[in-house]
Amino acid sequence: MLPANGDRAGPSSGKDDSVDTVKKSNRPQPRPFTQQAIPACKPILTPQVVIPVLVFVGLIFIPIGLACIAASNKIVELVDRYDKKCVPRNMLHNKVAYIQNSSIDKTCTRIFKVPKDMKRPIYIYYQLDKFYQNHRRYVKSLNDLQLSNRKNVNDTQYCSPEATANGRPIVPCGLIAWSLFNDTYSFTRGNETLRVNKNSISWKSERDHRFGKNVYPKNFQNGTLIGGGQLNPSKPLSEQEDLIVWTRIAALPTFRKLYGKIDMDLQAGDHVEVTMQNNYNSYSFDGKKSLVISTAGWLGGKNAFLGRAYVIVGLACFLLALLLTLLCVVFPMKEEHLSLHYLPARLVR
Repeated sequence: MLPANGDRAGPSSGKDDSVDTVKKSNRPQPRPFTQQAIPACKPILTPQVVIPVLVFVGLIFIPIGLACIAASNKIVELVDRYDKKCVPRNMLHNKVAYIQNSSIDKTCTRIFKVPKDMKRPIYIYYQLDKFYQNHRRYVKSLNDLQLSNRKNVNDTQYCSPEATANGRPIVPCGLIAWSLFNDTYSFTRGNETLRVNKNSISWKSERDHRFGKNVYPKNFQNGTLIGGGQLNPSKPLSEQEDLIVWTRIAALPTFRKLYGKIDMDLQAGDHVEVTMQNNYNSYSFDGKKSLVISTAGWLGGKNAFLGRAYVIVGLACFLLALLLTLLCVVFPMKEEHLSLHYLPARLVR
């Protein structure tokens, strides 16, 4: 006869077997991939390999950097900050009151002297500082469906607090359109007017796809608080290129946006008179406004950062190559060090 505890031993043994089975099923399969035993290239980076590579990288990067710097230096750029210079002296202590008082004439005249010849096209930019277009609340205050399709002009979702005015939907709605930049510039050289071309200053993809050709501004800037510029109600949004450029959000608080182009050459020594309307309120957030007149090259505008980065990396590679060479001379590697190689990985069972 079986012992009395024999009945209890049977179920306990079955439970232990199931636990062992679960544990075994969690183990990686005995395959080269799961056991990390796939053949791999494991080179030994000896000084004879590293030093030539560093020298080669330096020889490539430094000429590229110098070429980028030379291209940047050929760009002629004029920058004039005018937000304070265009405020009357008696209003400098209260600039917000000045910009909000519609009875005060906001006309301001600035004169540029061209230091070098500027070949067409000459690009006109406005620059803002301390304006955080990348703020989450600001970025979300827009409705792309309303901008692109006439059927959705009444859709003001996500546009709060500039969604409706006087009980009617705003087209285009949202804080981005409401804060449209509205300073204006006109240019003269002596008795000659320099026409500013504002055609094709935005991306073609945005004009064709993001902004509808049958969507027109409606009830815009009719609220109690006026933000920025006005829009022409007789032109579709796809032709309102100032709005299209402004709606492309800037990633940093200091940014430039294209205002227009001058399709005429300027000669060194020319005096260009700029008549501007200082309408945009940058004083409430202690911001800065600047006018930028610039030519362009094969790398775009004037910016030496890319060239300097290439030169610095190239010089760093040369310095490391020199340092490794000195170390090899002072502390030469022995023959047994150069003959080392990795043994193939083995499974430990």
